[in-house]
Amino acid sequence: MRLYNTASRKLDELPPPPGPIRMYFCGPTVYQRIHVGNARPFIVSMWLKRWLEHVGYDVTLVENITDINDKIYAAAPGRSAELAADASQWYIEDTEDLGLGRPDHEPKATESIDEIVALIGELVDRDLAYPAGGDVYYRVDRFSEYGTLSGRLDEDSVRNPSEEEEQSSLKENPRDFALWKGHKESEDTWWDSPWGRGRPGWHIECSAMAEKHLGSVFEIHGGGLDLVFPHHENEIAQSRGAGRAFARLWMHNGMLRFAGEKMSKSLGNVITLRDAIDTWGRETVLMLFLGAHWRKPMDYTDDTLQQAKSQWTSFLNAFLSLAPPQPAPSWEDFEAALNDDFNTPAALAILHEWRFTTQRELLGRGLKLFGLVYESQEAPPELEAKAKARRHAREANDFAQADQLRREIEELGWEVRDLEKDPGYQLIPKQ
Repeated sequence: MRLYNTASRKLDELPPPPGPIRMYFCGPTVYQRIHVGNARPFIVSMWLKRWLEHVGYDVTLVENITDINDKIYAAAPGRSAELAADASQWYIEDTEDLGLGRPDHEPKATESIDEIVALIGELVDRDLAYPAGGDVYYRVDRFSEYGTLSGRLDEDSVRNPSEEEEQSSLKENPRDFALWKGHKESEDTWWDSPWGRGRPGWHIECSAMAEKHLGSVFEIHGGGLDLVFPHHENEIAQSRGAGRAFARLWMHNGMLRFAGEKMSKSLGNVITLRDAIDTWGRETVLMLFLGAHWRKPMDYTDDTLQQAKSQWTSFLNAFLSLAPPQPAPSWEDFEAALNDDFNTPAALAILHEWRFTTQRELLGRGLKLFGLVYESQEAPPELEAKAKARRHAREANDFAQADQLRREIEELGWEVRDLEKDPGYQLIPKQ
């Protein structure tokens, strides 16, 4: 199997099964309910984990929760720990409702302070970091590889809007970034360290958590495209500066767009994952993601969601109808699509081809890999009675009564469809 590697700018081969394949994906910063764009790394990583395990790999997936961050302090002055705990639970609940399972480890920054402090200490001992006014900063100029992941090799490439606020007056160089931040009176949580009371910077948290759960070298590091610089660039500087080989392959998923712009809390154009699932259903949300290649941007609109919903309905209908025998792609064709840069749109096209054939077993297997499971449901007796009464009303040309019974059936969450053969109708759960 091969995947596009941001670091090499090409498709790189994974080692053959069973691997192992150890993966670290950057999870959310928890200060409110996550939006649909935040869910993309979770969905991509869980799908990739399921597929790699299916083809025989030994997979370990780590997806962190950033529960120490400037944004949390700003969102809840005096109660940041309480907000972070609540928002962490919302994140678990909302992603759980996607029906894809959980990563193997979901570490929190607050649970990893000892490892973070130890890693900062190593960087200070190597003269790659320096204390200043209660903070500790990384010396970017001492790390010759800085900028190779993002391609930002110019020394004028200093900041990124997603980076945390820092006191430039304490830095030796404007490009240096904080590993430890001295305690401020406005911050209600802190930890002790050799450099005084404070808390870690954003970037060092992931370096420490990845090593804690995956070791000093692992196969895949993933996250949103907006994390390439500075977050992932800084992770590389920290971990490799401390002598760790760190990640071999870097996966960066494309952004989710809302009305043509990147969905972002800072832009205020967000739809929460909770609202999306409650409004459209988890299957529609998953179908939306399945139709876009993980590296490409994708649009979240009423039109794209309606298309995704219609696709899911078409798959359900395939299990309820008879299809004529005809040539169809094989399971090997499906595998080839996913083994080539995890091409879910190509896999989706094959699923649709199976929909029009007798390949129900392959269709069910393929959908199940993405958490899309067809479950046949028997209508309760009272619905069967209404459907039969509607059929008799239609036969008697009492269309007003037939329409009334159809509405009653729909209000109970079902659809009724007319058939030419016995029993003359079909009841299907509404999606």
